[in-house]
Amino acid sequence: MGIQRLFAELRRRNVLRAAVFYAGAVWALAQGIAQLAPALGGSDAIVRWFLLAAALGFPVWVVLAWVYELTPLGLKRESEIAADASIPRTSTRKQDLAIIVVLAIAVVLLASRQILQPRAPDAPPAPVAALDHSVAVLPFRNLSGNADNAYFAAGMQDLILTKLAGIRGLRVISRTSVEGYQSNPSSVRAIAAELGVAAVLEGSVQRSGDRVLINVQLVSGRDDSHLWAESYQRTLDDVFGVEGEVAGKIADALQTRLSPGETAALAQAPTRNKTALDLYLRAESFAYRGHRDYDTGQLAKAADLYRQAIANDTGFALAIARLSYVESELAWFGGGGSDVNQLNMRARLDAERAAQLAPELPAAQLAQGYSAYWGRGDLATARQAFDRALALQPGNVDALMASAFVLRRGGNPEAAAALLEKVRLRDPRNSVALFELGNTYLIAGNFTQAVKWLEQALRIDPDNLNARFFLSNAILFSTGDPKAAMDPLRGNDPYMQLQRGTLLVYQRRYREAQAEVEGVPDTPENFQPGLNPPKSLQLADLHRLQGDLAGAAPLYAQALEELHAQLTGQRGVNLAFVWSNLAGAEVGLGHREAALAAIAKSQAIISTSQDQLAATAPLLLNAVGYAQLGRADLAVPLLTRLFAVPGVNLNYAPIMLKLDPAWDPIRTDASFQQLLLHATAGKPQAPGAGVNGD
Repeated sequence: MGIQRLFAELRRRNVLRAAVFYAGAVWALAQGIAQLAPALGGSDAIVRWFLLAAALGFPVWVVLAWVYELTPLGLKRESEIAADASIPRTSTRKQDLAIIVVLAIAVVLLASRQILQPRAPDAPPAPVAALDHSVAVLPFRNLSGNADNAYFAAGMQDLILTKLAGIRGLRVISRTSVEGYQSNPSSVRAIAAELGVAAVLEGSVQRSGDRVLINVQLVSGRDDSHLWAESYQRTLDDVFGVEGEVAGKIADALQTRLSPGETAALAQAPTRNKTALDLYLRAESFAYRGHRDYDTGQLAKAADLYRQAIANDTGFALAIARLSYVESELAWFGGGGSDVNQLNMRARLDAERAAQLAPELPAAQLAQGYSAYWGRGDLATARQAFDRALALQPGNVDALMASAFVLRRGGNPEAAAALLEKVRLRDPRNSVALFELGNTYLIAGNFTQAVKWLEQALRIDPDNLNARFFLSNAILFSTGDPKAAMDPLRGNDPYMQLQRGTLLVYQRRYREAQAEVEGVPDTPENFQPGLNPPKSLQLADLHRLQGDLAGAAPLYAQALEELHAQLTGQRGVNLAFVWSNLAGAEVGLGHREAALAAIAKSQAIISTSQDQLAATAPLLLNAVGYAQLGRADLAVPLLTRLFAVPGVNLNYAPIMLKLDPAWDPIRTDASFQQLLLHATAGKPQAPGAGVNGD
């Protein structure tokens, strides 16, 4: 039989159609098995065996297609059909339709697999040498049957992470990077690939009264095999030290050599007081959320719980160090209703006490560094403390980021970005580090890179409110489009509502802006003294912008009273900010001389402050005050000075001169027009450090 005749016979007998249908069906089934296997506990080997079996079955299928024909009367042997007969068109159409259906199913399954499978991070995979001694600790499952015990499970995860971080030979992924993963994932190998680690630790905690059951298992990131597993049945009186035992077993399983000092550190429990430990773990849950979202209410709750823990164990150095850190951060964000000076004083004393109790504790060095940085603006002393923390733990992500903050505020964003890139490569899904990297580019006026990394932070953690807020700024400053800048601000969180209100003002939609501000509860957490204007002042300005001076007056009077009360609780640039807001209230009430005097006091504080970067916020408000008084001769020079300060781009940009109604009273002034032309001509701003966040 010639080749041409054979081909014609294959077509007549529909063997070719049968072969295509078989291949399409195998492809579709392979895609389906590949997606279902992980969920059912299987591996990629199932797919390989299926494809091998399908390849062996293909010749059998072809022979059957040659011997049998599908006819309207059913399946018949080819010998039963006359040689000159042809299969009706309806049968061939059905076969063609079947081929189309299986191919379509295969394409849909392939597309869904590409969409649903976890995306690898932008960071390149870790080198093989690093993978051999690297681990990620996934969030522990709370099996207690009581959601209130979730803090205990998260706390055990944190304690194990802390112990692991003290082993120099291990690369440990931070809690921030693993926060979005499930406690019992279907595919450990996929997570390990994303994080670039050799192994993943899964765990669960079940607490009933004073009894605790902790289950942990270490799983290989290469083949999902179990490297080690253990169950710990303890009471709260003898649960101390479990985290060190677990960390030691992980090091053994990954063949990581421990020094005598590291072995001793693993055996040392941070406290042996069960009440102190429980209070500490509760405090950590509040501190984590407070730090992530700049939420002073959460930080204040954490500080109170840390103090209670320390009252139960006065030698609890880790709790004292963490308390100092939270006190410094709380003061940095205006105190949340507490006296800033007292908070900074307490933070310094607590940091010194922690360092005396445990000089080799990295958390104590971090506490000393932040007390100097946030509390006193002493960048040199802060950097020394952060360097000591890095000497104790070279891979300590918190210390690396803290060093980046010091460099950034010191006017060296390039070096800061390099450190944050180091954190990103070491800890690829750390949304906080990505947020800070984006902010570093925002500070430097590189809005394109800022948008890139802030969006990446949100892909990893959509609940990162700071990333959403500053992404809005980056979009606004790069496009000059307040409507586009609204997109990241979805939801009813007060942080988002207030930013939406600001953007609506830039669009001159004052009534809608008023509704946003009115919807935010008037608490110190939402309107932070020393950092945000009081709610009464914001509403007063919105009434004035709508021409409702009668409605604005009592609100300005209320704001004046509230701001006078804030003067005793603030210091430094935060105090200058309060005076700037006082000036705004005096302007609203028509008190020109009092307004000018308040601005003068603000400017005097700024002139003596070492932190000129944080001074951009009161400088801007003072320029607004001058503009509202019609004093372009004072406002324009101050704006010129403002745009020369490194770091102004974090919260304001020259393009805002076109949008912001605050400048309407002097908009037609020749000097303002000249500034507007010069400032928006594309002249690059000097890079520097930010005024918020760090």
